[in-house]
Amino acid sequence: MPAPLETIRLRRDFVAASHGGVKIGGPIIGLQLRDRGEPDARARVGFTATKRVGGAVERNRMKRRLRAAARAVLTDVARPGCDYVLIARRAVLEVPFERILRDIQDAAKRAHGRSRPAGPANAGSSPASDGRRESGR
Repeated sequence: MPAPLETIRLRRDFVAASHGGVKIGGPIIGLQLRDRGEPDARARVGFTATKRVGGAVERNRMKRRLRAAARAVLTDVARPGCDYVLIARRAVLEVPFERILRDIQDAAKRAHGRSRPAGPANAGSSPASDGRRESGR
């Protein structure tokens, strides 16, 4: 049985997934994936719904649906040491639950195909990685 998912709670972890990860957009959910470079750590998942998609009651309903879907899907397909941020779109309230499950699974597979593992090789990936400083001109 796969390990349960941890929840992302700190803003800096949400921001890191947004800036340093793979972004997959869709009409029902958005997914941001970031490999933390810790292959022994459990996968983490975070949920967000902006004020633009509805009031507090609607946003909470969206996040509840996403939490239930993530529990069902990501426990099987999530990679260890990765952060997954699910972004609710307005359609989360209106589509059947099976469609949310399918979209999360498809988005995770697409993100896995586009992600590069974090680690020492990719940590300071700049064109001048041979110890020289890049001039910026």
